[in-house]
Amino acid sequence: MKRSTDRILTTHCGSLPRPKDLLDLMKAKCSGEPCDQEVYAGRVRSAVAEIVQKQIEAGIDVPTDGEQGKPGFFTYVCERLNGFEPKPGATFSLFAAEVAAFPEYYKQYFSQAMLGGAAAPMAPVVCTGPVSYRGQDGVRRDIDNLKAALQGVRTQDAFMPAVAPSGVGTNAYYRTEEEYFHAVADALHAEYQAIVEAGFTLQIDDPFLTDVFSYSLLSPADRRKTAEMYVEAVNHALRGIPSEKVRWHTCYGINEGPRVHDAPIRDILDVMFKVNADAYSFEAANPRHEHEYHVFEHVKLPAGKLIIPGVITHASNIVEHPELIAERIVRYAKLVGRENVIAGADCGFSSQATYNPEVHPTVVWAKFKAMAEGARLATKQLW
Repeated sequence: MKRSTDRILTTHCGSLPRPKDLLDLMKAKCSGEPCDQEVYAGRVRSAVAEIVQKQIEAGIDVPTDGEQGKPGFFTYVCERLNGFEPKPGATFSLFAAEVAAFPEYYKQYFSQAMLGGAAAPMAPVVCTGPVSYRGQDGVRRDIDNLKAALQGVRTQDAFMPAVAPSGVGTNAYYRTEEEYFHAVADALHAEYQAIVEAGFTLQIDDPFLTDVFSYSLLSPADRRKTAEMYVEAVNHALRGIPSEKVRWHTCYGINEGPRVHDAPIRDILDVMFKVNADAYSFEAANPRHEHEYHVFEHVKLPAGKLIIPGVITHASNIVEHPELIAERIVRYAKLVGRENVIAGADCGFSSQATYNPEVHPTVVWAKFKAMAEGARLATKQLW
């Protein structure tokens, strides 16, 4: 994994808006309508090439495939794991405490934003049988598409996201939650291993760890127990994979919202640092969390680790000023060391394949360009 050895590097969290014609094909495919598989596969491949080029042009040093071939953060799991079925008629109970506190806002939000324009239906899945991996062809296509897109392109590194065991679904088959997460981790190990063996950095997407601290009704002791179980599952899935090939991402949600129930990062850091990764990506740019760089005045970053704090947010169409971005970078660099900071985003900009991304695609690229300029300004101060 590359570090900021002579300048501040830039990256982001993975998901990026899909082009409309790809969304149309994806919608047809996911709804069972006639869809030419060769045409679909070819458009995914070209979309990955386009999105990689756009990232490079915008100043991203460590790009990815933009998750162009995935219908959504949740949906792709059913394509790659045996043992899961959609819950008939069920819907996601997202941000329950937030929804209860701001029902009018979220009624409007869910109808218009993340769920309203999804190309593929978002339905919770439940484990109803033994979990096993069947995604070999899918992950191979993702790998081949990204490798093709990187041909002749100069980058510092490249990464590929994959879901954490805690983000797969609920258990209705295994005797205990520990058995369930162990089985899911066993299955996901194959995907993780394939990504690393292809030469990419693996990013584990794990927003559900923060959910435990932010929205759970569990007691503080049970919250910690559950969080540690999540981390144990991640580490089991990562067995045999060098930590320098792994970055781990968490956030508080993929949406714009009040966020008054978000847990402070100080409640999560000690559990987070138990993940066998060399880099940790977390929200740090939105106004509920920007002040939390102060936690590193008291918490020491473990030796050999680095952080990827969000210096631009996915929850606003305001393009952050490069000077503010530089300030955010420098704050962290002075606390943990400049070589231990990579500039990143709070979360992905299109975790679901949707016609209505909350941040407009043109604004996403403007944000990336501002981040690249902010990194250059920070570099001038730090070197």
